[in-house]
Amino acid sequence: MSPEPPVPALEERKFARKPRTNTPNIIDEPHPMRDVHRSRLTDSQIVTLSGGMAGFMAGVIVCPLDVTKTRLQAQGSFLRNLEDPSKIKSFAQHRYTGILKTLGMIWNEEGVRGLYRGLVPITLGYFPTWMIYFTCYENFKKMYSYVIKDDTIGYFASAISSGAFSTTLTNPIWVVKTRLMLQMDNGRTIYDRFGDTVGAAATPGGIKREYYNGTLDAFVKMYRSEGLRSFYRGLLPSYFGLLHVAIQFPLYENFKKIFKIDSQSFDGKYMGLDQFSKLVLSSSMSKILASAVTYPHEIVRTRLQIVNSDASKPSAGLVRTVVSIYKTEGMRGYYAGFLVNLARTLPASAITLVSFEFFKNYLQEVL
Repeated sequence: MSPEPPVPALEERKFARKPRTNTPNIIDEPHPMRDVHRSRLTDSQIVTLSGGMAGFMAGVIVCPLDVTKTRLQAQGSFLRNLEDPSKIKSFAQHRYTGILKTLGMIWNEEGVRGLYRGLVPITLGYFPTWMIYFTCYENFKKMYSYVIKDDTIGYFASAISSGAFSTTLTNPIWVVKTRLMLQMDNGRTIYDRFGDTVGAAATPGGIKREYYNGTLDAFVKMYRSEGLRSFYRGLLPSYFGLLHVAIQFPLYENFKKIFKIDSQSFDGKYMGLDQFSKLVLSSSMSKILASAVTYPHEIVRTRLQIVNSDASKPSAGLVRTVVSIYKTEGMRGYYAGFLVNLARTLPASAITLVSFEFFKNYLQEVL
């Protein structure tokens, strides 16, 4: 599952460096201990580094909620092509329900390790994802400013373009992360909680699910058994998900204008409570509205990412997956885990946006 960037767009004037006060100009002076010259990072490099650090921090902090959401989204695939009443009843009895209950079940059955499954691909994926996204976003915004005069449309185009780049390049990492989050101990997956066949996959034909002993093992086994295409499962609905950032981004930018948030008021080290609160409110409101509109694509993406099949056999496609969800779970199936998603993405979005502003201004001050 690729992350939906909270896209903190900052006007170009905000990247103007602030003059140092009461600080000797040592940029071009040799280092006292080494015969080298210090050089400051460019604005683009600071944006890239700040975006990567902010996204990584948010991803690690909300990992338990990410695991919870992924399991709630994926468990319904157990019902695909299932007609045995006893197994359907078993699913109803053992399924995950609600945020706190699901967190408690994972803790009781797997301990703290269960809450942090997929952490390695998170650490490997979030940093490059955000670095790619923020870098592309700022460059697209500059480029589009020459041909698009309306700021909102420019924000929209920049979000779509940069999201497409980062999603395509990092999709393999998120497929691996999703599959690892569904695993339990002793070669079991969450689907073994509903039946009596260890390793059985909730896919057409009952194809056996591969068990992965870590991130690298997952990459190797997926390539050997399913081929290169396995790393790009769920990519198409991920593109649909770009509407999320396209909706959230203009909302976030306009909320910042409404609340009169000005990054120039940050001194690079401290952020006032008033500005902090406005940033959190802007990011949260934009995230809620965008999530409500686009959430179904996450369900479809997760279901496609977990399909495990031989490379020579056709797997469930986008249309079949959408139809299957409706037949077995109804409209509610498209919003499985939605509340958990809000509980995860709101703090993640706020952490990312606020830490991005802080890292950016701090790095501009000290570098």
